[in-house]
Amino acid sequence: MEYKSIYFSILGLLLLVAWSLSFWRVFHKGLVLGSERKDSFKFSLKVIIYVIGVIGILYISYAMSFPRKPLSYSSNTKDVKDIFLVVDVSKSMEARDLKPDRLAVAKEKLEEFAKLKPNDRIGVILFSEKVFTLLPLTTDTELITKYISDIKIGFLGSGTNIGDAIGLAVARSQASETKKKVVILLTDGASNVGNLTPIKAAEQAKKFGIKIYTIGLGSDSNARIPIGWGGFQRIPGGSFDFKTLKKISDLTGAKSFKAQDKSALKRILSEIDKLERTKIKVNNQRVYEEFYYKYFFIGFLLFFAAEVLRKFFLREAF
Repeated sequence: MEYKSIYFSILGLLLLVAWSLSFWRVFHKGLVLGSERKDSFKFSLKVIIYVIGVIGILYISYAMSFPRKPLSYSSNTKDVKDIFLVVDVSKSMEARDLKPDRLAVAKEKLEEFAKLKPNDRIGVILFSEKVFTLLPLTTDTELITKYISDIKIGFLGSGTNIGDAIGLAVARSQASETKKKVVILLTDGASNVGNLTPIKAAEQAKKFGIKIYTIGLGSDSNARIPIGWGGFQRIPGGSFDFKTLKKISDLTGAKSFKAQDKSALKRILSEIDKLERTKIKVNNQRVYEEFYYKYFFIGFLLFFAAEVLRKFFLREAF
């Protein structure tokens, strides 16, 4: 037997003390206990009624501890997959070929994507020259969209480090028990820095059964980015390396896409959303047989009976 709220039973004991003081009229003027003892039948009846009331209150007190008997465990599962959004935040993501710029479009559509996936766990990794886990895997949709909306350019240096970004996503995904693990890599550049090549990173992802969907973002290889006081320059290094992006996806059994405008990016994310789901155990629920209502019902009947007998046989008020 287990007790959910043992401390609540103390309230029942306080009720017993208060009712006993009232029953024996301890604080009434002219204590009548002595006169009642002269009438042995009436006194005996009062003792019996008192015992009935005490038993009733004790039952109620026991019920207030919420006694219950554990029966078994029930597994609770739901459909889920793990998705890491790996987002390029290099300077080229400020290019204006997508309005208002590439990063703003990416953030808008990734937020919409996250809001439609309350059952999936989503994490966010950012990369430029360095890589950074902005948000570990979570199902908190509000938190995910907030972190995506706060993504900014400039704090991870210069360059495009796709290999290390994929490697970090793979490392983060390995600890998860979910069978379906997905990386969505969104970039507008070619990898030019880092310790791990994109292909080596993809091979690691394949080893652990992680699919990498790659999205090349941008419509103009000659797009310009803002510099200084209202000036613009061509993107250093040019456009994304679609050949490498496709090889990454092919190695892991996924697909590669080109997103040349906002609507195309939305369609691509919608297609990725059709991935097969899997089930994981999210918690264990213990199944109990509850007894509190039975004890409370018995206690209430006994206590009520004591008060009725007190009223009609002892001629005392409730």
